[in-house]
Amino acid sequence: MPKTVVVTGANSGIGLAMAHELAARGATVCLACRNQAKAEAAREEIARRTPGAKVDVLSLDLSSFEHIHRFATDLAARHERVDALINNAGASPLKQQFTAEGFELQFGANYLGPFLLTHLLLPQLRLAAEQTGDARIVHVASVAHNIGRIDADTFRGRSKYRPFPAYAQSKLANLMFNYALARRLPDGLSTHAMHPGGVDSDIYRELPRAVHAALRPFLISADRAGRLGAELALSPEYRERSGEYLTAQRPNPVSRRARDVAAQEALYAESAVLAGVEPLPRR
Repeated sequence: MPKTVVVTGANSGIGLAMAHELAARGATVCLACRNQAKAEAAREEIARRTPGAKVDVLSLDLSSFEHIHRFATDLAARHERVDALINNAGASPLKQQFTAEGFELQFGANYLGPFLLTHLLLPQLRLAAEQTGDARIVHVASVAHNIGRIDADTFRGRSKYRPFPAYAQSKLANLMFNYALARRLPDGLSTHAMHPGGVDSDIYRELPRAVHAALRPFLISADRAGRLGAELALSPEYRERSGEYLTAQRPNPVSRRARDVAAQEALYAESAVLAGVEPLPRR
């Protein structure tokens, strides 16, 4: 039976590269995207490259808890079982923006939204783990986490907004969530984090033109990151390796803050309150 994989932000960049790779490997791919026109275009592109590919498109806006809940309900109606969830979607606005619930957009959409989504999809992921002994959660983090700091005073906005520190905090939170989740998931359900490398994606293209031009020689293709994401979601190699953090492009240092178990636990507990979910107990 083909595996069902949900990829957020799958209409372009790394997410689309992952979707292409997953479809080529025979998975049923659910494109969870905010822009439905781009998502439909992505589905057509995948079908052209992989004839016969099974691709579903669903609307997901990670900056709205209400929309995340609606997506989870819609997904459950279409797919009883989810074999892998790839939390890929991300935003990096140059000016401060906010989610529907009033969180700073990068913290809210890059981290807290995926945190909520992961918990809402656990019933389908657990079912896959029970039926096949193998279900996966993949978080797209970043080497940028190394300059990130978890500062609760910034969760609902920064008095002096700078996009990169806000982005780094959200990516640090993604990685810490991966570690905290690994201590909570049942057998057969694993969690993985990845640094996609410096990918020439929309996030970098939002930088000033001169900065992007200077960085571009050091950037890698989205396809390279897409292959790693697909491997983490499907490859038997990662089946028993829960809680790891891998990279598509070295170096990949892990900060002391990211490895701090007490900080991981504190962030997990606070995030559960902010997202309105029942926290999972440690095993």
